[in-house]
Amino acid sequence: MALAFFDRARIVVRGGGDLASGVIYRLVRAGFPVIVLELDAPLLVRRTVCFGDAVYVGARAVEGLTSRFVADLATAARVIERGEIPVLIDPDGLIIPVFKPTVVIDARMEKRNPDTTIHEAPCVIALGPGFTAGLDCHAVIETNRGHDLGRVIYHGSAEPDTGEPGSLMNKTHSRVLRAPADGHIDPNHVIGELVQAGDVIATISGHAINAPFTGILRGLMHSHVRVQTGMKVGDLDPRARREHCFTLSDKSLAVGGGALEAVMSSSAVRAYFG
Repeated sequence: MALAFFDRARIVVRGGGDLASGVIYRLVRAGFPVIVLELDAPLLVRRTVCFGDAVYVGARAVEGLTSRFVADLATAARVIERGEIPVLIDPDGLIIPVFKPTVVIDARMEKRNPDTTIHEAPCVIALGPGFTAGLDCHAVIETNRGHDLGRVIYHGSAEPDTGEPGSLMNKTHSRVLRAPADGHIDPNHVIGELVQAGDVIATISGHAINAPFTGILRGLMHSHVRVQTGMKVGDLDPRARREHCFTLSDKSLAVGGGALEAVMSSSAVRAYFG
């Protein structure tokens, strides 16, 4: 990986999930040093392409980049020097005023604004609905599929959440695996495995999650997460192409491209050019 070109233009990304990882990937490939902040039990479904999965496994490699779980900022700095992506547990963003990043990106995809303010950094960017550019951030990235996916919004908000999963071979809601009960996931299959229609993919508190059709298990939450009934906990892909489980999606890369545009066009970041 190339060394960071803009080593003084430090970036904090809040969240290390699927879409956040597309953002992180684009930024690090472009040469920016990035620190990722996560929950102590991240709610990750497509864990094999989520940099935040380092919280669970120590280090997570995604398309040639590696994230690594660290306990403090001093260790994070050493990880960045090695060309890796540090991931810290800091759901409240307490390191932000200490680290003083040039850019803060809220990529938690909560579909609301839990606590982000436009004053957190010279450039504040947010993904998806729940934010208003010019009010609580400088730019919003559209995350809904369609003509505007990945578009940078400098005035106003992203489209409301549709609640409609993307269609894969005409499968939409059926490909989303949801918790049948409260509790912890006990998996029978791992991400990347082919499962047949009717197979028990996992159980939660004795209740089975059955495969609604034959496909590749593309995502499944970690067993450390206590889930609630109805929560999205897995993703079954009818295309049955195993490599899709280990590469960033078109959507996450499009959103990442929008975030990179917003960062590169910020006057706060441009001050480091030249």
